[in-house]
Amino acid sequence: MERIEVVRLMQDQGMVPLFFNSDVGVCKSILKAIYDGGGRLLEFTHRGAFAHEIFSTLSKYVKSDLPGMAIGIGSITDSAAASFYMMCGADFIVTPAYKEEIARVCNRRKVLYAPGIGSLTEIQSAEEMGCEVVKLFPGSVYGPSFIKSVMAPQPWTKIMPTGGVAPTKENLSGWFDAGAICVGMGSKLISKDIIDNKSYDELKKKVEETLALVNEVKV
Repeated sequence: MERIEVVRLMQDQGMVPLFFNSDVGVCKSILKAIYDGGGRLLEFTHRGAFAHEIFSTLSKYVKSDLPGMAIGIGSITDSAAASFYMMCGADFIVTPAYKEEIARVCNRRKVLYAPGIGSLTEIQSAEEMGCEVVKLFPGSVYGPSFIKSVMAPQPWTKIMPTGGVAPTKENLSGWFDAGAICVGMGSKLISKDIIDNKSYDELKKKVEETLALVNEVKV
C-alpha cells in the first residue's frame, strides 16, 4: 500500500490499534476482530523473539484475507530492521524516536515512516526527510497542549499521539480538538483480559464503539 493511502486511512479512521503477541493464531483472531469491527489499520510491535516470523505470517494473512487493511510494524530502532520488515510486507514503519537512517530507507521505498518525536525541531527534521506523519510519544507526558502548540505555526503537521490514549469521549476529544490526525491505542483497546479470555467478539464491539467515538469527536 502506498504511503499516501496509509495517510488517508489514518485520517479517515482516526485510530491505529497496536499490540504484540507470540501466538500466531491469537494474532490472526485479533486482526480479524479489528477488521470486523471496522478497523483498517494495525501496528504490530517488534518486541518478542522471532517477531519477524509472526509478522510475515500476519502480513500474508492481511493481504490475502483482509482487503483494504494496512499492517505496519512498530518499535523499530534501526534501518536494517526497517528494511527487513518492508521486505516482509510492512505498509508503514513506526519507531519510538526519530532516526534519519530509517527515514532514508523508508523514503527510498516510498513507505510511510512515523517516527516518535518530542520537539518541534525533531518534527521539522522528520518532515524534511519525507515523514508524512509523526508520532507524539509518550503522549501521556506531552498531552494535547503540545499538539495544539505545534499546530499553531505548523498547521500542515500530522501528529499521532501514542501512550496515554483511552477509548473514552473525554480523552479522544482532547487529542482531536488539539489537532491530532489519529491516535495510537494499545492495551486500553486490546486489553490483557481480552487476549487471555479470547474475547474476540468483545474486541470487535470495542473497536466499533471506539471508531464511532472517534468519528463523533472529529466532526
